[in-house]
Amino acid sequence: MSIGRDPRYFAAFAEELNFTRAAERLFVSQPALSKQIRMLKKQLGAGLFHRDRRSVRLTAVGEALLPHARGMLAAWEAAEAAVEEARNAALHTLVIGMSTSPGRGLLPALRTRLVSHYPHARPVLRQVNRSDPSAGLADGTSGVAFVWLPLPNGDRCQYAVVAQERRLVALPQGHPLSARVAADSEGAVDFTDLLDEPFLALPSEAGPLRDYWLALDAQDGRAPRIGGVVGSAEETHEAVANGQGVALLATGNAPLGSQRPRW
Repeated sequence: MSIGRDPRYFAAFAEELNFTRAAERLFVSQPALSKQIRMLKKQLGAGLFHRDRRSVRLTAVGEALLPHARGMLAAWEAAEAAVEEARNAALHTLVIGMSTSPGRGLLPALRTRLVSHYPHARPVLRQVNRSDPSAGLADGTSGVAFVWLPLPNGDRCQYAVVAQERRLVALPQGHPLSARVAADSEGAVDFTDLLDEPFLALPSEAGPLRDYWLALDAQDGRAPRIGGVVGSAEETHEAVANGQGVALLATGNAPLGSQRPRW
């Protein structure tokens, strides 16, 4: 990438006042430089230098043009540096997608290990709505992602299990099961007690992940009652608090509400 030849060629000649030295400085032939200066003179409609047997000097027009030519060159060099910096930043940026924070020290550990191996790496966290269970992998907006399994079209992704968690159930404040949970030393609920409850579901785009968080494997063949659709941790918290239904969630997301008994 380079600026047009006119200001570069003119500035070099104006500073050297010698075609041979200016051509060597620009790594071009002297005829090519002379031709470019003549074309610039014709374009401007005014002479740029006087030449006699002893010396070459700029005309008033040449003197007026020189600082602008230098300014254009300086601005272009700054633009090239900015483009290079942006290009390098893009090359070293790793976008990490996630729908809910994995917690448990995984993010700090990942950042520490990544930067220790690649000091110029710039990890950037990207929060993705739960309607995209791939957390940006499917459309390429994330380079890597923390996702919940199972994934729709999981054969398109390579993954490694980094943590396993039990499913919890979030109950609205004052729910009838709350007293039983409080009396249980383990805070456990039998899933059969939830079969008639309205469940908060992920968007249909979540595919098999929606089925997992509706616990279809434990519904005894019954279709779950859907109390609402939630696309984020915040929406889940609000819907539970408003009594729209119960929600299944992972242990790491337990701080979302006040009561998270296990089943």
